[in-house]
Amino acid sequence: MRQFPLLLALLVPALAIAQAPAPPAWVARSNQDAQVLLRVQAQFNPERASAIGLRGYDEQVADLGPQVHERARAAYVQARERLQADLAKETDPDVREDLQIMIDAANRAIEGGDLEQRLTLDWIDAPALVFGGMQVLLQSQTSPQQHAAALMRLQRYLGMLPGSSSIFAQAKARFDDSAGDPKRIGPYRGELDLALNNAATYAAGIRKLFAGAKIAHADAALAELDRQVADYVAWERANVMPKARTDFHEPPELYAFRLKVRGIEIPPQTLIERARLEYMETRAAMQTLAPIVAKEHGWDLTDYRDVIHALKREQFAPDAVEPYYRGIVIPALEKAIAANRVVSLPNRPMIMRLASAAETAAQPAPHMLPPPLIGNYGERGQFVLTGSNPDASGKAEAFDDFNYKAAAWTLTAHEGRPGHELQFSAMVERGVSLARSLFAFNSVNVEGWALYAEAEMVPYEPHDGQLIALDQRLMRAARAMLDPMLNLGMIDRDTAFRVLTHDVGLSKPYAQQEVDRYMFRMPGQAGSYFYGYSQLMQLRAETEIALGPKFDRFAFNNFLIDQGLLPPDLLARAVRERFIPEQEARR
Repeated sequence: MRQFPLLLALLVPALAIAQAPAPPAWVARSNQDAQVLLRVQAQFNPERASAIGLRGYDEQVADLGPQVHERARAAYVQARERLQADLAKETDPDVREDLQIMIDAANRAIEGGDLEQRLTLDWIDAPALVFGGMQVLLQSQTSPQQHAAALMRLQRYLGMLPGSSSIFAQAKARFDDSAGDPKRIGPYRGELDLALNNAATYAAGIRKLFAGAKIAHADAALAELDRQVADYVAWERANVMPKARTDFHEPPELYAFRLKVRGIEIPPQTLIERARLEYMETRAAMQTLAPIVAKEHGWDLTDYRDVIHALKREQFAPDAVEPYYRGIVIPALEKAIAANRVVSLPNRPMIMRLASAAETAAQPAPHMLPPPLIGNYGERGQFVLTGSNPDASGKAEAFDDFNYKAAAWTLTAHEGRPGHELQFSAMVERGVSLARSLFAFNSVNVEGWALYAEAEMVPYEPHDGQLIALDQRLMRAARAMLDPMLNLGMIDRDTAFRVLTHDVGLSKPYAQQEVDRYMFRMPGQAGSYFYGYSQLMQLRAETEIALGPKFDRFAFNNFLIDQGLLPPDLLARAVRERFIPEQEARR
């Protein structure tokens, strides 16, 4: 789903990153160099500037004005030239590495914008964009100043302030400007249908955010929001729908670029081959464990599929979900992390909560909502658990994939601790340069650690939790097969759906969401979990072999966390050149 042009989105992913207080001297210098890119982001996408903690942008909205691509491209080119000049005179090796990371990030932004400008029509899911911009300001932990800015941002979205223009009108104009080019393809019909179905949910979600934050004098703006959203949906049906394509496949060069941006540095066919092996080996391990789980539960079952379905029948009552996570699972995992010296725990408690309907529409799977990590004033990341049906039409079946006891363990390890929440909390507490967090960010770096974290915790979970942890690993291997196979025309949608429902054991709506993810929600992203995990496990094996009895898992995992979100190649170099020699020097 394109909520804003790819050029504007590439440098500011959904998981926002930041600097820590009182950084080392080289980090401070690197962060100063980073301001040139931060300014470009804030200029064209102030919503994400707010999300990462930059102050002064909370009342501003995304720039979708005339010639936005050309203006943004020129700004990134200028920023790249400035960074290249800084690199030419920099002598510190760490700062030089950071400068190269930022130059590479600017290059990817320019390349991605050029591809979309040449290949795709400028359709924007404006209701989703507005919901995201309001959610940033109206979370429970955001400051009173951000709450105060929320109404002005909404009014600016709607063109109600002097000098502002409706974001919906701007989005229409951008589409109309591009619609005459026969070489550019429209959105996939399934993507557009989903956006149309969810538009009212986003508007209702914004109204709920304003009510929760007790923002006064918002009635007129909220009424105008409802009117403009309805008008935009009608416009989309009349103008965008005729341009929508029935074939979900993107131009091959655009899909290849998406893989690169995600951090997948091997050919798709190689990724498929590696994932197939992991898929079969994981399934064999599940089949070995399943009879043990069945016996513990008193079931006369042997096939892992049957055991998973039996576990899923024990669904939580709505009021029992959070108490089980907070009272049982989270404390048990944190105790195991500390007792077994897995990694250092953050100095702040973890937040876990259930998602709203609008959050579920925007992000249907469980996820981690990070705090603003630049200028953090005590805000904490949030593990957000989805469980309701994300189909706003209400016609699809309900999920049974998240809200049962056996699933809680690996979901917490992935989204909470020692996964995403720990990773981002550590960046607040330990201090990581912007280059190694914000600008080095990709899905491989983040999701690889979270899947690695799942694997680290499997030995300390109950047997049924271990089985679901393996099932989640099976799903990640399936993703790494099915996403490229679908996008390269090697299989069809029905085959992918069958694999996910029959062999992986997903519910039909979750499998539907997964296939949508591969086809149009985030093509190319799904393989990043398995690829990132496999890169970390290979590095772990290399390090253990090199150090032998001197290998210290606690030290190794903390070293990985200390590096922020370095890409696999830079992370491996840091381990080889710094961690291994330092450990070898120890007695």
